[in-house]
Amino acid sequence: MAVHPRHSRPPRPAPLSLALLMLGAAATTAFAADRADVRAARGSSCEALAGRTIGGASITSATTVAATDSLVEYCNVDGLIAPALHFELRLPTTWNHKLHYGGGGGYDGSIPPVVPAALNAGYAQVSSDSGHQASAVDASFALNDPQAAVLFGSLSVSTTMGAALEIVKARYGSKPLRSYFEGCSNGGREALIQVQRFPTLFDGVIARAPAHNWVGFMGQFNRTAKALAAPGGAFTTAKVATLAAAVRNACDALDGLVDGVVSNLQACHFDPSVLRCAGGADTGDSCLSDAQLAVVSSWTGPASYVNNTYHNTGWPLSGNEDDPGAWAPWVTVPPSLQFLFQDTTVKNYLARDPNADSLSYVYDSDPGALFSMATLNDATNADITPFVGAGGKLILWHGGSDSALSNTETAAYYGEVVNALGGQANADGSVRFYIAPGVDHCGGGVGADQTDLLTPLDKWVTRGRGPDTLTATKVDPTTGATLLSRPLCVYPEYPRYKGRGDPNSASSFRCTAP
Repeated sequence: MAVHPRHSRPPRPAPLSLALLMLGAAATTAFAADRADVRAARGSSCEALAGRTIGGASITSATTVAATDSLVEYCNVDGLIAPALHFELRLPTTWNHKLHYGGGGGYDGSIPPVVPAALNAGYAQVSSDSGHQASAVDASFALNDPQAAVLFGSLSVSTTMGAALEIVKARYGSKPLRSYFEGCSNGGREALIQVQRFPTLFDGVIARAPAHNWVGFMGQFNRTAKALAAPGGAFTTAKVATLAAAVRNACDALDGLVDGVVSNLQACHFDPSVLRCAGGADTGDSCLSDAQLAVVSSWTGPASYVNNTYHNTGWPLSGNEDDPGAWAPWVTVPPSLQFLFQDTTVKNYLARDPNADSLSYVYDSDPGALFSMATLNDATNADITPFVGAGGKLILWHGGSDSALSNTETAAYYGEVVNALGGQANADGSVRFYIAPGVDHCGGGVGADQTDLLTPLDKWVTRGRGPDTLTATKVDPTTGATLLSRPLCVYPEYPRYKGRGDPNSASSFRCTAP
């Protein structure tokens, strides 16, 4: 198999049990794939699951949760796979014979909440803490607990799935006909881990803003943290606003509409040096000093380590750096999330010293440590032929204004997948990629950030109908009213204003090649 051109490929994991390898081939003609009217009449009652050991998991509680205005009635199952892998399985009273696995975030450490859209559609819905309990910005579990490190890296999902499938069978009398994984950020990395290392575990996978290039982006986090900590490197809120406004002024109109959303990112070639203060000194909030321009350069420029074995593309300037969910939490306000992530990574994976100073640590000073971390956590192998060969479908999604993880890095991975599958025509049968303009990390931002990807994925798997242009919306969190809608275009197309019509309506835009 081809090796991802920028990374040493991790060794293959041990083979899964036959039961897991055959998942996805379990569909029979007994039920239609989209049937949603079968109740839990042939298995155990909800409460009868409590106290049992099923599929290697101890069920610590099983409780019926009454329906509310926002959720259907379901059985909430709390389970433990010894020694420390906790999960929740939510089993709707009316089941559609399918399972949805929701991924985690950051360094995991807690069980993500229920996914309402999946549960309300009738899916059995499961998530785990990946095998340790801690803050999402705390990687200390990896320092002295190799099992926890391996579970976080690649094995927690498949291990949890082994138990979840058996519990589903105990509850309903049969296993799911279809199983899907959906996650964002680290959950997106977990999604691609399944595609690359466990290609028959899920019938379809949704990877949103995937943190797949763990070694590469942690290295760039470290580099940018150093640039910010250098004398004069810090940004004020006003300076971030100056940068964002300059990008919008240069690039907002490239999509046919000046609306605060730079949709045609590929045509935006803004040069930050035009904001240089006189002489490079910090002379006020209307310009950037040389030290601050160095921060922008670190953030936007490519990074590479160990003779380009590991690589990250950098971030595009989107014009929304001043959004509350963009640079402030992720980059510029100390301690930023990028700082916290690189700091705990250096301490616990690389220097292996909780007292190490990440700002003085040379990121690629120990190539063996980088290789070990890549082996555990990277999901960069572009050859997904086994997944495609098993009939798997993959949807990639990324926010166009994501300040946490780079959408250009996801685009680069998508391009490598297309090449590995033998070209665009072949890839289109199994892979889609979408960029949502103006959307922050996993959601939020000025753009249309909400899109149901599970329904089109299920149709693709069960009916063979691949998704094309979708519709994204931005919703008022208080009233639930739609504030704006936009076409969600298949990459590399972007939504371009037609020149007439309601600028807040998707019908006034068409997907256009850059």
